[in-house]
Amino acid sequence: MQPTLFSSIHLTVSQLTFRIRKLLEGDLEMQDVWVEGEISNLSRPNSGHIYFTLKDKNASLKCMMWKPDAARLRVNLQDGMAVEAHGRLTVYEPQGSYQLAVNLIQPKGEGALYQEFLRLKAMLEVEGLFDPEHKRSIPQFPKKIGIVTSQTGAALRDMLNTIRRRLPLARVILAPSPVQGVDAPPALVKAIQSLNHQNPEVILLARGGGSIEDLWAFNDERVVRAVANSKAPVISGVGHETDFTLCDFSADLRAPTPTAAAELATPITILDLSRDLLSARARLNDLTLNLLAEQKTIVSSITARLKYVSPERQLQSEYQHLDEFSRRAFSALTHRIQLQASNVDGISKRLQSLNPQGILSRGYAIITRKDDGAVVSKTSQAHGEMKVRVSDGEFEINRKS
Repeated sequence: MQPTLFSSIHLTVSQLTFRIRKLLEGDLEMQDVWVEGEISNLSRPNSGHIYFTLKDKNASLKCMMWKPDAARLRVNLQDGMAVEAHGRLTVYEPQGSYQLAVNLIQPKGEGALYQEFLRLKAMLEVEGLFDPEHKRSIPQFPKKIGIVTSQTGAALRDMLNTIRRRLPLARVILAPSPVQGVDAPPALVKAIQSLNHQNPEVILLARGGGSIEDLWAFNDERVVRAVANSKAPVISGVGHETDFTLCDFSADLRAPTPTAAAELATPITILDLSRDLLSARARLNDLTLNLLAEQKTIVSSITARLKYVSPERQLQSEYQHLDEFSRRAFSALTHRIQLQASNVDGISKRLQSLNPQGILSRGYAIITRKDDGAVVSKTSQAHGEMKVRVSDGEFEINRKS
């Protein structure tokens, strides 16, 4: 039916939500109500408020508890706990959703699912399915990684991105399976078994978070046993950090999230391999350089010994000896010449001092008789014709007797 332009009421989203809020909060019965259900998605942020969902088989109701009421709470709330919550119905306008503002919670005993969880856990624990000695180590450098999860879930995308970033050399084999509902347990068992036929080095069993009902397939006894009996070690990454399933206990390693499971499956990353390769290359270079240096030293030592005993070395030594003898001989000859020159100089000076010419130059004269050339050294010898020799020549004198 086509609405008319004049009979319909035109409201904005805010106006409509405000009217709904007035209607709900104006109902006095809805302002003082007890609601029974099972707690799931429990959250305690730093603000001190408490957020959770009350569920039964057919519906769910968002609930919140303000900090003052939460501080007075004497019940240790847990996911899966059946409770009676008292409060008033309100509307959270920014999201257009209604919620129960709880001010009091009374326990009604643990929920049926949680009781079944504890029963199965106790039974399988007695069988030794969770014993630590049965846990296998995760390979440090897996070349083949199996994944069991939903083909369309965000968990798969997160794990693939993590593996591709950390260890792109690894091959990933996906065994898709539903992870929620009645068809999930047998499909999960089949996926784990099919992966083991392909011999992966590790298997990731994962899905995103949810309520205890959403995660119940991973509490199924068949799935828990399939995980424990897997030939390849299994890392369980089911839900969020606070979620626990029985598969977490039977797996070889539990991860708080699917992404964390992918990280635990790749403890050695491509960056680690690159650093190790660079380190090995540096060590190889150092060893090569050290070896070359050692061999160079050996060769130098052998070369030195060969040069020492070689004929060339002997000739060089003889040449050096000859040079040394030549130098010493030249030095000795020079010294001898200098000594003889000094002696000659001394004799020359003595001869010079005895040179008659030198005596004559000092005013002395030599007188000889003309007839026999005898030197007149006494007055008794001075008679007749005589020659007088002075420094610049001779002249004659005659002395009569």
